[in-house]
Amino acid sequence: MRDNDLMYKREYIRPMMTPQHVYVFRFGKHRLNNRVIIRYSHTWTGRLKINEIDVRLHHQHHPRIFLTESDLIDYLKHHMEKEKKKQAREEENHHVDDDE
Repeated sequence: MRDNDLMYKREYIRPMMTPQHVYVFRFGKHRLNNRVIIRYSHTWTGRLKINEIDVRLHHQHHPRIFLTESDLIDYLKHHMEKEKKKQAREEENHHVDDDE
């Protein structure tokens, strides 16, 4: 994260009455305006079981909730593709404005 100039902050919230644990990860370039909340528990064998992954990227009003890590990764890949296309369009429009 630091190699890409991203700041981040990790927090662990210890549950009082529930068997579910909560891990909060905030990150961003200038402000910590993106967050991932992972709610997990332990199976009877001691393995971690992810119950829910809650992702809110910059300026999203409603969090995206995923049940598995692969769903989250698919969403992030799709989101990054949209961002790359958006940046390419902006650069293309910028070059057209410079030519005039």
